[in-house]
Amino acid sequence: MKARRIQPARYGLFLFAALWVLVLLPLSAIAAPYAAYVIDARTGKEIHAENADTRLHPASLTKMMTLYIAFQAVERGEISLDTQVTISKNAASEPPSKLGMRPGQKIALRYLIRAAAVKSANDAATAIGEAIGGSEAAFARRMNRTAKQLGMTRTTFKNMHGLTESGHLSTARDMTRMGRHLLYDYPQYYNLFSRITADAGVRKVSHTNRRFLGSYKGADGIKTGYTRAAGFNLTASAERGNERIIVTVFGGKSTASRNAKVAELMDLGFRRAPSSAPLRKPVPPVYADVETAPGAAGKTIRLVGAVTTSKRPQLRPRSDVVVVATAAAPEATSVVSNSDITAALREAVETAPTPPAAAPTPGANEAEVVIAAAKASPRPEPRPKDVTLAVQQAVEQEIVTRVSTSGGRHWGVNVGRFPSRYAAEKVLLKTALAEMSTLDGTLRKVVRRPQGFEANFLGMSRESADLACRRLAARNVSCFMIGPSEG
Repeated sequence: MKARRIQPARYGLFLFAALWVLVLLPLSAIAAPYAAYVIDARTGKEIHAENADTRLHPASLTKMMTLYIAFQAVERGEISLDTQVTISKNAASEPPSKLGMRPGQKIALRYLIRAAAVKSANDAATAIGEAIGGSEAAFARRMNRTAKQLGMTRTTFKNMHGLTESGHLSTARDMTRMGRHLLYDYPQYYNLFSRITADAGVRKVSHTNRRFLGSYKGADGIKTGYTRAAGFNLTASAERGNERIIVTVFGGKSTASRNAKVAELMDLGFRRAPSSAPLRKPVPPVYADVETAPGAAGKTIRLVGAVTTSKRPQLRPRSDVVVVATAAAPEATSVVSNSDITAALREAVETAPTPPAAAPTPGANEAEVVIAAAKASPRPEPRPKDVTLAVQQAVEQEIVTRVSTSGGRHWGVNVGRFPSRYAAEKVLLKTALAEMSTLDGTLRKVVRRPQGFEANFLGMSRESADLACRRLAARNVSCFMIGPSEG
């Protein structure tokens, strides 16, 4: 039987069909799943969701959390922007995108932050995590604790850069929430995410999101991500007038198609969002107990909620309080040694002559003494002016002021940031009662910041502030010193 000869044209068609089956179909089969989520950033209200809670590979969207913790660590004094970070062999060996640093090289933290935020450099992200957490594993644990505090309930981090790793997963909803916290919790750093270029110390870097930033009106961030398993991801934010929208897309097929989809969802968000809405900023996580992990080079942060109950404090022994106020200086208030004041008052009462029954002497009301919790004396009460002079003499001998204006008592300590003034005041009171020996005589002050309410003890010397922080750290209470210009 004579064999049939395949004509060249048919052979070419057959080969093309084979390539289609062997190449194109497998690629489509492993294409990353698509997910999207859109919110009104002002209120956090959902506008659009599609597969928003499906756990997918976040890729370099992970770096939003790495940078969030870096900002937190700088704010809390764990590390500074000028800290020289030594690049480890592990960090230097990370695959691209990278800054290209050598093992043993030193570089300021601020440049690592810029490289991670703008270029999405994996070696920079790893170096940040190792510098703050001591190791990749320790920093990943902190990332997961922080994610839980932020309400990212379906996110698990295994590394600080986002390269594909088993179990390293997140959702479009969680990453949108992450982006919103970056925007409102650390507005002083948010401009990093809109920089088209940045100085990363060793070289100038360009933003991975520059195409979307340059093409969409009002866009000012936030972070791109790509791996083969994840596809092309993006969490983006844009502001127009009083409106701000945040969009997250997972599983884009290319940079161009992803950007087009994000722009489409942004337009949807701006159409549906009200022109005016109350700004309800997310509540930042409570920064609390600091633990030093055994053998670790850095710190491990345990984030806990604010104190929910507070017992009424018991009166301290010898709790009689004397407040001296004069007509000439009605606002001047000093806290005087109780024992000295009590002795001075007793001496004044015992030695004062009995006043005649005549009308009061003119000028007797020039000074007033208010005595709280003092027992009534059976002796005739002395003239107010005599008692005032006795108290003033005692004050001249020993005065402990709340906030000293001399002697270097311009320092303080911070014991946390809290979502409400009430929570901050409760922690201040609890801490003061627990550590009376070092905090006695300090001023408890709550300072309102954009990120929450700071709980501070002020009016300390540098030495006493350092001692207080060390003693509080021994009690597993977070603490950092406040300089003269920070109170």
